[in-house]
Amino acid sequence: MDFALTEDQASLRDLAAQILSDNSTDDSLRAFARDDRPYDAALWQTLAEAGLLGLAVPEAHGGLGLGMIELGLLLEEQGRTLAPVPLHATLVAGALPIARFGSAAQQAMLARVVAGEAVLTAALEEVGNHDPARPMLRATRSGNGWTLDGVKTAVPYGAQAERILVPATSDEGVIVFVVDPQAAGVEIAAQQSTSPEPQAEIRFRAAQLAGDDVLGTVGQGGEIARFIVDHARAGLAALQVGICGEALKRTAAYSSERIQFDKPLGSMQGVQHRVADGFIDVEAMRSTALRAAWLLDEGITSPAEVETAKYWAAIGGHRVSHSAQHLHGGIGADTDYPIHRFFLAAKQVELALGGAQPMLAAIGREIAAGNTEPLAGARA
Repeated sequence: MDFALTEDQASLRDLAAQILSDNSTDDSLRAFARDDRPYDAALWQTLAEAGLLGLAVPEAHGGLGLGMIELGLLLEEQGRTLAPVPLHATLVAGALPIARFGSAAQQAMLARVVAGEAVLTAALEEVGNHDPARPMLRATRSGNGWTLDGVKTAVPYGAQAERILVPATSDEGVIVFVVDPQAAGVEIAAQQSTSPEPQAEIRFRAAQLAGDDVLGTVGQGGEIARFIVDHARAGLAALQVGICGEALKRTAAYSSERIQFDKPLGSMQGVQHRVADGFIDVEAMRSTALRAAWLLDEGITSPAEVETAKYWAAIGGHRVSHSAQHLHGGIGADTDYPIHRFFLAAKQVELALGGAQPMLAAIGREIAAGNTEPLAGARA
């Protein structure tokens, strides 16, 4: 693949950077943290008016019809600014699979996403389950519909979403449902997350769903669940590039200005080595995230490469965020100082949908199964 961005991709990135930077300053984020708002609705509408919420939505539904690379660039800028908007949940975990597999009625929601009128999400995490594409949540046939029983946890914007994509396991295999959170038997409770992102625990107590609530077909469920998880992990990897890149940039600036023992902190060899290691980690995150996004856009099935991107987002994110906070000294832990927000955001992305050790285990399983030839079958 060519890691260089096209002119259009660079323009989209610059537009996203301009809007997100103008509307997510340190002062505005500090003020937002004091408010009882799940996300910045005004910024969400601004992104809609700029066409950025429709990046990967098909043109038939008012979008631009682009792909995961462009979404990754948008998410990287969100990570850099920590803008409090549900981009990953709505555009990656929700809109992408509906655009690819949804019925006409389900895809009708996409126009409202493009207009900034709807938030979507996916309920993937389960306590004790390290493979969200193989859920423990149970689906049972009930007449012409289905009954769901079980619990999903840490669902981003679960209480704000208009629809929630929910993978479940049935006697007929994995099935993905498009769930109305107002449906009978669906209970949503707010959860406190590492970062300010609102999350929810969703309990399904004999929740009744219609046959029309299935995304795609019953036989496609495993493929759809893997599609959602792979794209969500790639999106998190891109988000982490922005978070850690900005944290490292701020750390380099701080250590250049901070005087310790009558000389700049950044002039000390140990500090220089720590920052240099962080730069290597950020670039490793960037290249693996771009690679994963390109493979997904090309339709090349390569879970190991997506898991590699998520592994670097986890291990690199851990190292860079800890270095940034450490090199800031005591002020790094002060909640009145901005760097702590990057630490908390990086920690959440690190653990979401599998941390470093689960990703290494998943990569090992792919290697053992011989699924490590991503370019086989690549499109010309």
